[in-house]
Amino acid sequence: MSENSRPSGFPEYGPHQVNPEWPPPPAYAPPASGPGPEPESTGPAHKRSRGPAKLLVAVAIVAAAVGGTTAYGVQELTGGSSTGVTASSAAETDVVPASLKGTVAGVAKSVSPSIVEIKAASSSGSATGSGVIVTEDGEVVTNNHVVAGASQIQVRTHDGKSYSARVVGTDSSKDLALIKLEDASGLKAATLGDSDGVQVGDQVVAIGSPEGLTGTVTSGIVSALDRDVTVSTDEDQGQQQWQRGGGWPFEFGGQEFNGDTGGSTTTYKAIQTDASLNPGNSGGALIDMNGNIIGINSAMYAPSGAESSTAGSVGLGFAIPVNTVKADLPDLRAGAGS
Repeated sequence: MSENSRPSGFPEYGPHQVNPEWPPPPAYAPPASGPGPEPESTGPAHKRSRGPAKLLVAVAIVAAAVGGTTAYGVQELTGGSSTGVTASSAAETDVVPASLKGTVAGVAKSVSPSIVEIKAASSSGSATGSGVIVTEDGEVVTNNHVVAGASQIQVRTHDGKSYSARVVGTDSSKDLALIKLEDASGLKAATLGDSDGVQVGDQVVAIGSPEGLTGTVTSGIVSALDRDVTVSTDEDQGQQQWQRGGGWPFEFGGQEFNGDTGGSTTTYKAIQTDASLNPGNSGGALIDMNGNIIGINSAMYAPSGAESSTAGSVGLGFAIPVNTVKADLPDLRAGAGS
């Protein structure tokens, strides 16, 4: 028998009999009362089993006391998400750096490179709108009314570069269009979020080119959901109205705003926001505080009778939910409507 062998049934080594393959006893274990083994239900072994239990109970009580703070700490360390921690539950991806998380400045810095200015020219004039880059090689989502009837499209990116673009596909029933920049590469694609998770009161940021002022950033909240917004699908009427600067005509609650919508219309469920939107914001991004796109800005309310020089935001803007955009992308890429 080796020096470390013991008879079968011998419960435990004495204080001077230590198996070299075992770790040393914990510091809090009380000293043995004698060289021989102790009964299983009494003595030091019994006391040792109670020490960790008390410690675990104490830790559990402390964790319960700090509650949400503990959950937030775990999320930050593991990179996971926790309900109620982020500014919006619209998506799981954090585009904004941790040092700027939850700030308008952080969203603007992270997402502005993915927003472009669009100038669409037609026989009746030109119009300015915005768009969202969805692929590195230059696919851009915008509103159908921004490019409808256009014979030439010029796009300017955040870094000042200009590109010619062509229409790939359109969907007038959703007021969406996909255009493709020519000879583009290495662009920063936006992260498309989940508009089903958006809640009234969520903080949001809008980025676009109102009145041709490229890269303008405004902020606000989601003020309502599932608004039935009716817009015109008549390309000629839409282009002419937009070029006059009065804003895209739409209907809500049986009333017409920003001009006559005409006889050909479509209705979609929109996200309402009080983030300032003005002519030129159409096709731009509505963004949650994690930097995810939750909507494509599409319509704004202007006071009745306002001229192009005085039309402006009064805190009633509408965006097409991004889940509608994602569902429509395959058809747009396949050339729908074009």
